[in-house]
Amino acid sequence: MGTRRGVAVLLLAAVLLQTLLPASEAEGLVRIALKKRPVDRNSRVATSLSDREDLLGGGGANTLRSEEEGDIVSLKNYMNAQYFGEIGVGTPPQKFTVIFDTGSSNLWVPSAKCYFSIACYLHARYKAGASSTYKKNGKPAAIQYGTGSIAGYFSEDSVTVGDLVVKDQEFIEATKEPGVTFLVAKFDGILGLGFKEISVGKAVPVWYNMVEQGLISDPVFSFWLNRHADDEGEGGEIIFGGMDPKHYVGEHTYVPVTQKGYWQFDMGDVLVGGKSTGFCAGGCAAIADSGTSLLAGPTAIITEINEKIGAAGVVSQECKTIVSQYGQQILDLLLAETQPKKVCSQVGLCTFDGTRGVSAGIRSVVDDEPVKSNGLRTDPMCSACEMAVVWMQNQLAQNKTQDLILDYVNQLCNRLPSPMGESAVDCASLGSMPDIEFTIGGKKFALKPEEYILKVGEGAAAQCISGFTAMDIPPPRGPLWILGDVFMGPYHTVFDYGKLRVGFAKAA
Repeated sequence: MGTRRGVAVLLLAAVLLQTLLPASEAEGLVRIALKKRPVDRNSRVATSLSDREDLLGGGGANTLRSEEEGDIVSLKNYMNAQYFGEIGVGTPPQKFTVIFDTGSSNLWVPSAKCYFSIACYLHARYKAGASSTYKKNGKPAAIQYGTGSIAGYFSEDSVTVGDLVVKDQEFIEATKEPGVTFLVAKFDGILGLGFKEISVGKAVPVWYNMVEQGLISDPVFSFWLNRHADDEGEGGEIIFGGMDPKHYVGEHTYVPVTQKGYWQFDMGDVLVGGKSTGFCAGGCAAIADSGTSLLAGPTAIITEINEKIGAAGVVSQECKTIVSQYGQQILDLLLAETQPKKVCSQVGLCTFDGTRGVSAGIRSVVDDEPVKSNGLRTDPMCSACEMAVVWMQNQLAQNKTQDLILDYVNQLCNRLPSPMGESAVDCASLGSMPDIEFTIGGKKFALKPEEYILKVGEGAAAQCISGFTAMDIPPPRGPLWILGDVFMGPYHTVFDYGKLRVGFAKAA
């Protein structure tokens, strides 16, 4: 009788403890508080595409762990274009905001010894001398991304992710972050979750060490990305060792990893409005990439998709805007013999750097098209203005009338291809746009217009950008699709390292 009473007391105590504990602790989950970043209207959502083309071209699960267990890192959502969370490096932990990127495999953070890159001074910097667990390595390292590069050297220290502490983790102390790519970035560094096969310097990825050091019972991690950029709630979560059933509906569809390096798998046909495009009917390769904001695919299909949704090239559209709103002003400045290189800065579209115009609204991205040789890059409005100046100069030299010049430049705008394939759509037309379906594991995964169109701003100032962009990867690695956050937002994604498979289920 006493034993039963004792058991009852223990059970009652357990229930009370379960009630009093915060939900995260009661579930055995570790949750990190989320902060929202204000929307930066100068940053273009469409330019957050991770350009994996250079890397791809060169080479450079039974039952998962209990769904109520795992280490969770909350993710911040920046305009539905970047998701990033917090980690610690060293003892005591020095905090850094990083992008958790399944499309790369190294961890890097800015170093306190980064003296000559302005970007380093605007972000948290790792101080080796302040850590009791620091170990010198010194091996040089460099990583080239689409829009920028970092260079530095390897060091070793403890890395804290959630409540997990990974010991003796090899990472890169970045001592050089040239150009503007990381200057205005909303993150300090990148934590790669890809395979060791693509790790620079053959460094063992953080994820591998989590498994090898026995910090998680099953080698599984999962992503939930909250696509409501203005939501006061969470930006998302990455869970190491499990997944949260509150974040998905139904069962996951799993497909095997076909080539280690990226999380690559086979994908079937792509349908537009229920009709087959035929291009991938015989199969295409795809990768799930949390470091890519948009969804990239072969030009042949992306062009068909963009035609169906009425998309126009961003550069072409903004070129026309330049002509209609600034054309006469640009002409007047050229007729007044203003130095051509200074015209666009005088109309407020570029910032003059002494030699040429530089965008006044530099884009914040991780991976993008290659950085220009001078480390600078411009946004579409600045680029379109500079091209319009050149065209008008040529026409003025031919003594053409102002009306003919403006008409001629407007015609040239129609012929401009977008350098990244990014495209604008009419925000009022979302209701008439088709669903786009991707066949994975024999099941169709549909994206609705409100899921594949990225909206910036509200009211009359709103801009809508197609979440699809063209990228042609040649055989044998291609044709290849890169399913970035545009896809991983609507579909909860599980990365099962133990079973070498990727799983998708409708996000809740």
